[in-house]
Amino acid sequence: MFEWNTIVQRPFDSRHTYPHLHSNMTHESLMQRKSRNPYYQGPISDHFDGEHFFNPGRRWAKSSRDLFKWMLERKNERWPSAHPSPFSDHPPVRVEGNEIRLSFVGHASFLLQTAGLNILIDPVWSDRVSPVAFAGPKRVNAPGIEFARLPPIDIVLVSHNHYDHLDTATLRRLHADHAPRIIAPLGNDTIIRQAHSGIKTEAHDWGDRVDLGNGVFLHLEEAYHWSARGVRDRLRALWAAFVIETPGGRIYHIGDTGFHDGKIFPAVKEKFGAIKLAILPIGAYEPRWFMSEQHMNPDEAVRGFIASGAERAVAHHWGTFQLTHEGVTAPPEDLRKALETHGVAKERFVVLRPGEVLSVD
Repeated sequence: MFEWNTIVQRPFDSRHTYPHLHSNMTHESLMQRKSRNPYYQGPISDHFDGEHFFNPGRRWAKSSRDLFKWMLERKNERWPSAHPSPFSDHPPVRVEGNEIRLSFVGHASFLLQTAGLNILIDPVWSDRVSPVAFAGPKRVNAPGIEFARLPPIDIVLVSHNHYDHLDTATLRRLHADHAPRIIAPLGNDTIIRQAHSGIKTEAHDWGDRVDLGNGVFLHLEEAYHWSARGVRDRLRALWAAFVIETPGGRIYHIGDTGFHDGKIFPAVKEKFGAIKLAILPIGAYEPRWFMSEQHMNPDEAVRGFIASGAERAVAHHWGTFQLTHEGVTAPPEDLRKALETHGVAKERFVVLRPGEVLSVD
């Protein structure tokens, strides 16, 4: 069965997508050319060519032929129709001071509470991550927090526009009940406002520092990923990792990334210093020949954790929606092996089930 995430979020051959970058066009001629980007019109930078976003020095190597090869050869491990979590969180109204309270909602969704702020990251309460409600990857466990039990939500962070991270149905519900401030990388604000024009959304670039209030600041940083909502809008919106400065320490969050040369991890350490907690993806990684450009496997997540210098880490992006080949429990099993291989104590890189909470004093 073909999944919507697979079909819609496919990589591409940069030689066809970026022909002008391989030509003799000047910077000025690129600036003068009318952008066909439906989400963002802005100045050219080292990661925006006037129409597409990209990672500096990198272009996607996979072609449409690779995509169809993977689709034809797919041999998914069978997931259960239900993989319920035994946990359910009833979060407090606020967490004040230096304490950091992180509740795992499921897949890539978290509730972060600290310094009197309630922050949702990549919130998805929908049953499917897909452009349609009747098809696509379906969740096998309920959100770890019932939507009605959410505390007042002040901030929502969206890392990029793939359906398992940017869920417009959830954002509309949050706007109706909480009217939070939504922050996303460039271009994603347009997508969100198309879902509801009244949603308070702002967009920022890599390197930007955003004041969230109460002594908390957000930094948008590079991740090795890409973006698309359909087959015609690949790379029209930016993706980002987050560094969240809090009174209790810095939090490094990545929604999705490949590992590649691994340079983004020591770069964060060099730029920001000590990291209290890293939130890193460990799932949707098989087969490696096709997924390695966009998703880390658990071994790479451990290597990134070590390179970042973070004190502790928590895993995500696994166990709720089947997006790729590996079984539902494979990511934590492979993470355990990777921690042993690299000599990292398992207490330093934990795996939560939906509804479980990590508290950091």
